[in-house]
Amino acid sequence: MAQREFVHPGGVYGKTELDFVKAKVTAHEQPWFGQFIKMRQLAVASTNTSAPGDESGQKEDGKKACANALAWYYTGDETFAKNAIGILNTWGQTFAGYQPVDGQNLLQGGWIGALLGPAAEIMRDYPGWTSADRSRVQTMFKTAFYPVLNKMSTWNGNVDLTQIDAMLNIAVFCEDEEEFELGLRRLRSRSRQYFYLVADGPLSDQNQWFNPQKRVNGLTQETCRDNGHHSQYGMASALRAAEVAWNQGVDIYGENRERYTAAIELLATQLLSGSMDRVCSDNSPTSDLYSTWEIGYNHYHHRQNISLPNTRLLIIRKVRTESHSEWNIFFESLTHNLDGQ
Repeated sequence: MAQREFVHPGGVYGKTELDFVKAKVTAHEQPWFGQFIKMRQLAVASTNTSAPGDESGQKEDGKKACANALAWYYTGDETFAKNAIGILNTWGQTFAGYQPVDGQNLLQGGWIGALLGPAAEIMRDYPGWTSADRSRVQTMFKTAFYPVLNKMSTWNGNVDLTQIDAMLNIAVFCEDEEEFELGLRRLRSRSRQYFYLVADGPLSDQNQWFNPQKRVNGLTQETCRDNGHHSQYGMASALRAAEVAWNQGVDIYGENRERYTAAIELLATQLLSGSMDRVCSDNSPTSDLYSTWEIGYNHYHHRQNISLPNTRLLIIRKVRTESHSEWNIFFESLTHNLDGQ
């Protein structure tokens, strides 16, 4: 097999989207500039002299690294670049990994890797980042993150999808073909297990799917777990991972077009109507609303010209005005909004 030629920048943030948003931010055009101002509040230096050991501290470093990397790309301001590589270098020099390599740490490694990985990929060719420091961060990812990412979680599917999101972003930054291919295999397998189509036939284990009352296209493994909270995490991670693959010339989107679009539309419909349409025993959807949907909508609507009417309504009416970013769901209405409304 010929060695893969990786595209950079080519993690979840591809050059087309980065350059599009950069032009909008430079021109102070709305809604991008308003979203940028919100994100820029996180684009500050970390005061940590070593990688935090606690979940909340790691989350803050991950968010700061990603915000600074994006802010540098959009503005060219060297302060943001120095902040971003400062955080990455601290992790490269001090982070030894997660113990135990099990349970919550598998999810935590996914969350943090899905923030630090894309940040490192954006900064990959920044002239002020020395090759020695960059190589040290790549080594850190391989020795400290791979153990908790490559051990697939036996918990619910959103954890595996979060791990996969991190795997693919980190693999691109490290130009690690073996890790990239492992992430693709996991994504293909989990997409079939997590996103349901009626054509798949009866559910193999009702309990694993939290006992849905109806089998419908777009049902996710966790739709009836909490009516949307974890489903949004699972959906966001799957679409982020598919976006990385797309930026590297692999069309996971196309392979899962019916599954992904059905899931996006079903959840959007439920959140718009305030009803689960008796899909679950609890008929009221979650009040949680995260800043996701934009990555999948951008691909299927803008790139593929597929109509997603309820997804569009939800994005315009609620997501861009009421949603919030959390963990690896990070300001998608800034980074992947290409329609201007």
